Amino acid sequence: MPVALSYPSNTKTCQNNGGHGGVRVAEYVKQNLFSNLINHPKFRSDTKSAIAEAYSHTDSEFLKSETTQNKDAGSTASTAILVGDKLLVANVGDSRVVMCKGGKAVAVSRDHKPDQTDERQRIEDAGGFVLWAGTWRIGGVLAVSRAFGDRLLKQYVVADPEITEEVVDGSLEFLILASDGLWDVVTNEEAVAMVKHIENPEEAAKKLMQEASQRGSVDNVQCVI
Repeated sequence: MPVALSYPSNTKTCQNNGGHGGVRVAEYVKQNLFSNLINHPKFRSDTKSAIAEAYSHTDSEFLKSETTQNKDAGSTASTAILVGDKLLVANVGDSRVVMCKGGKAVAVSRDHKPDQTDERQRIEDAGGFVLWAGTWRIGGVLAVSRAFGDRLLKQYVVADPEITEEVVDGSLEFLILASDGLWDVVTNEEAVAMVKHIENPEEAAKKLMQEASQRGSVDNVQCVI
């Protein structure tokens, strides 16, 4: 579930979640990740550490609160935080953040897939395995290597975010945060080209979601611009 919020003192944040196995984890992350981050004592002094700790805390608190028998629900998340002229993008899973910079598409996050060399090594070091089942999956089940929730695979599916930092200048025009339902069928370059002339961010996001649907995306499509 996408959500965008703004805060005083020249700080803005936005987030996109893509749920799997149900909506419980995505809803929990939507409701708690931002508050955990904004209330973190190091949010101003060490934003990068605050992000990492807020992601970990949100994941562990969800796992403590989960009481249903269905333990396979999970959620990805991409978060963009602008503090002054510093942009920090955090990502867990296969949601993705793409910026339009100087008119060109630039990926600011990396999709976490089980077949990536470092991710596969981490999974196997933890005692798991990756095999092909229509796509590369952990234990033949899950096609992402990092996520919130996913209790049954938690030993291998971590919620540790990769965080990138950018200095914002006049060349940064906008950001697209979207779940894999968009990126499965629309390239970074196509997405930027489709919406760069649309002034209203909500209309631009709807444009991309409609395009993904028309192209036959079979996954959930969520988008914030």
